[in-house]
Amino acid sequence: MTGNDAITEGAISAGCRYYFGYPITPQNEIPARMAKRMPMVGGCFIQAESELSAINMVFGASAVGVRSMTTSSSPGISLKQEGISYLAGAELPAVIVNVCRGGPGLGNISGSQGDYFQATRGGGHGDYRTIVLGPASIQEMYDLTFLAFDLADLYRTPVMVLADGILGQMMEPLTPSHHQGFTPALPAKAWALTGAKNRPPQVIKSLYLGERELEERNWLLFKKYQRIQANEIRYEEYKVEDAELILVAYGLSARICRAAVNRARKQNIPLGLFRPVSLFPFPSSALADRAEKAGKILTVEMNTGQMAEDVRLATGSCCKHYFYGRPGGGVPSSDEILQYSLKVLSSDN
Repeated sequence: MTGNDAITEGAISAGCRYYFGYPITPQNEIPARMAKRMPMVGGCFIQAESELSAINMVFGASAVGVRSMTTSSSPGISLKQEGISYLAGAELPAVIVNVCRGGPGLGNISGSQGDYFQATRGGGHGDYRTIVLGPASIQEMYDLTFLAFDLADLYRTPVMVLADGILGQMMEPLTPSHHQGFTPALPAKAWALTGAKNRPPQVIKSLYLGERELEERNWLLFKKYQRIQANEIRYEEYKVEDAELILVAYGLSARICRAAVNRARKQNIPLGLFRPVSLFPFPSSALADRAEKAGKILTVEMNTGQMAEDVRLATGSCCKHYFYGRPGGGVPSSDEILQYSLKVLSSDN
């Protein structure tokens, strides 16, 4: 199955029955498959007239308590940012998938990791964050999309799955965790707008005009993000125990780095890999522990150095920092990374 198809099946298995999207390469296979699959499971598919319409349809569906999602690629996600901010401000669960392409501007349709800042810093206006998950395989495209719906409901917050065009288009074996027709037991949502026939009216909003009212709301959201940071850290370590240089990468870059580590180990070169899976919350403490022992960190990204800033914030002066990047749709090879790693290992700077 392709990565884009895996996202579709992961969402349906998680109980998503409302999908709103707008076409953009390289994620078009998701709305195409959703158009076919949603009627099969009794769901609703709407190709909206724009990205702005799609994210606001998600807002409406989420407000009544159903599981809903939208997907797009980099420029389309930019257009959705106002709606994502509204979802966060109103504490509504939703899943947003970004199958990144090269940028800025229209860029190109190759895979890229240029949207890391946008995803992990909220992206829109105001004091808010979104949980961000970074898959590195087709299996994880399914699994992390499934997980995203549970996290969105648990914390009443938007969750973003941050993939890229290559992961979306490539094909690998996939083992679905649930069979077709499976309907998960969804959590009760007492806050949902389901009609006030047997209860007092409820209001879902992000507009707080009273004195200090919005300030108190922002502190409430901040405490929620602290709970997320305490409970939802996810990462993978590979051959880091005796590593003298640790590669830090996520998504497709991490796959390539893993191949570089395997090649290095065959030559008895002490290379390891630390892969953040949750990009927010970032696994800062775990990385700092490993970095202090290794002494050298090489961040590898398909951009000019965005996650590298979180790596430096996490590790501070406990190690030496290096960066290798390929922006604008450039994809590094395992040989490039290995050769650069050898230079870093032999360097005293």
